[in-house]
Amino acid sequence: MRPPIDSPKSAEITDQGLYVRRREFIRRAGLFAATSTAWGAGLVVLSGRGDADPPKPPPPPPAGVPPLRIAERGKYVVDEATTSFESITTYNNFYELGVSKSSPARSAGTLRTRPWTVRIDGEVGKPQTVDIDTLIGWFGLEERVYRMRCVEAWSMVIPWLGFPLGELLKRFEPTSRAKYVEVTTLDDRELLPGENDDVLPWPYVEGLRMDEAMNPLTLMAVGLYGRALPGQNGAPLRLVVPWKYGFKGGKSIVRIRLTEEQPVTTWNRVAPNEYGFYANVNPLVDHPRWSQAYERRIGESARRKTLPYNGYAKYVAELYRNLDLRRYF
Repeated sequence: MRPPIDSPKSAEITDQGLYVRRREFIRRAGLFAATSTAWGAGLVVLSGRGDADPPKPPPPPPAGVPPLRIAERGKYVVDEATTSFESITTYNNFYELGVSKSSPARSAGTLRTRPWTVRIDGEVGKPQTVDIDTLIGWFGLEERVYRMRCVEAWSMVIPWLGFPLGELLKRFEPTSRAKYVEVTTLDDRELLPGENDDVLPWPYVEGLRMDEAMNPLTLMAVGLYGRALPGQNGAPLRLVVPWKYGFKGGKSIVRIRLTEEQPVTTWNRVAPNEYGFYANVNPLVDHPRWSQAYERRIGESARRKTLPYNGYAKYVAELYRNLDLRRYF
């Protein structure tokens, strides 16, 4: 049995000096600067200071955010220790708040999440712009404990709180032409100061096939560890697709558009040879600059084998039965 989510083991809290940071290969002067030889060889460095300034504690939820109520627990869980709240909220990729792992936690106070609306449109019968609290109120929130695997070969186990994306989409009556779901995140250089560095084309855009979006595992997360999402984790609404690499999970979502054509997504646009549209976790298909066969779980020093589809094959492998996963990576 997994430990209670409100009492993580102290051993699972990684000392800040052990945090691994991929060299920032995205620079204003050159988007595709080379990474270090060690990282390119798939090595993980377990020493070093990391960022000079330690991250501050995550800011409290903004005033006016209603408390989140858990309607259901344990529908989808993994029998593994959850990653500590401290680690989840201080070791992040959220380039809109900065490119280092700890900068999102330091910068998250600039992100105001009320008022906030989400536009659902495109190939739907009932397009609508919805206030975030109205949207949350439509659903009984579920706690789901998912593995999260980053394309950089590190991983976590996170107790999310949210609702299925498929249930949301049904409310807006997708048309027969809806083949894909495009997710667009906030584009605001005041609220997201990392956007001022122009390391990526903003806004950040991700996408799924319709059958992927409707899969019961695909989650719209509004909280973790039973509380509202902190800004650095994608408040107030983010996408979680546990069998795909983490970059597929758009944060701070403002628009969900159903389309007939495959969306042009951010990482696939800027580095198509490195970041495929599908981005299914696959230990047999390496990143061009490092192996995907192993991963390091944050909170552990040893490596572990990467599982096909991040361990969710029984739920999703059938979606790709006729797809060449080496070509459509």
